[in-house]
Amino acid sequence: MLYKLLFSLHELMSPLNVFRYITFRTALAIITAMLLSLLIGPGIIRWLKQVSLTQQIRNDGPQTHLKKSGTPTMGGLIIIVSILLTLLLWGDLENKYVWIMLASLVGYGAIGLLDDYLKVIRKNPKGLRAWYKFGAQIGLALVIGVILYMNPKDPYNDVLSVPFFKRWLVDLGWFYIPFSILVIVGSSNAVNLTDGIDGLAVGLVGIALLANMILVYISGNAKFAQYLQVLYLPGTGELTVVCGAMLGASLGFLWFNAYPADVFMGDVGSLGLGGALGTLAVITKHEIVLAVVGGIFVIETLSVMFQVASFKLTGKRIFRMAPIHHHFELKGWHESKVIIRFWIVGIMLALLSLATLKLR
Repeated sequence: MLYKLLFSLHELMSPLNVFRYITFRTALAIITAMLLSLLIGPGIIRWLKQVSLTQQIRNDGPQTHLKKSGTPTMGGLIIIVSILLTLLLWGDLENKYVWIMLASLVGYGAIGLLDDYLKVIRKNPKGLRAWYKFGAQIGLALVIGVILYMNPKDPYNDVLSVPFFKRWLVDLGWFYIPFSILVIVGSSNAVNLTDGIDGLAVGLVGIALLANMILVYISGNAKFAQYLQVLYLPGTGELTVVCGAMLGASLGFLWFNAYPADVFMGDVGSLGLGGALGTLAVITKHEIVLAVVGGIFVIETLSVMFQVASFKLTGKRIFRMAPIHHHFELKGWHESKVIIRFWIVGIMLALLSLATLKLR
């Protein structure tokens, strides 16, 4: 917590008083995490190549992807390490919500790391068994949900906030816990499913984080929350710094993951970022907003569900291939066109999520 040390000296050097402001530390977190990603990225990529942690490409997918065989994976380690180091510098580690976010990021990242390890090192194409994988995800989400539900200082620990309306709250009671599990696990796997082409998932995560960073700051600021008629959640403002660190790390990783990718994120990155996004939404009561700002993630997930259901029930496929980004590739769209167009839709959805503030 470098910022604590610097702020403690503000009486001797008045300019150091700026470290008390969340906005200033958020800006530092974005820059620091991005620079760290750019600095440590090449070394981690070289190490991944040296130990042969490279991606095996499916033969039944777009044939243009076959040339990507041998590209190193598990690059999500770059993101997680950058976030952790950044929060050690600029985050308030006395804030319990910061620790919950870190537990989600590292916990889901560890599940993804084990899955990647089995796929790449053990040459098991299915990776971690579905029962173990989802069991671990649900278990971690259960712990997070119970901790938040049992929080005596949170007057909204069991409610669902409905956007577009002023303080329309749905009392979920104990059902808040399974609901939070659904949001966190669903978000984690949705990002994982979207991570199929270069830069797509991490770019959309960055867009979602930018919108959430604004929403979280407002929720944690009493004056802004009152003016915009949103729930004021004391202590959650510090999560703006966490969002900044995640955004900066994602942007830095995108430098290496942009088409044509030098490294893939792997499950360690996609599950970690997705789980952290879901946890952020649960903490700040933006679960429905997450479904809006992360609309592409929702569509990708639904495309897989509909494809599987249709094939099992009728023997026919709705899409040429699921998730849906592969469908457009097989229709003839170049990979980069799919990425940019999905990003454009993601930006529009992010703006829509911010519009919910004024509509209230």
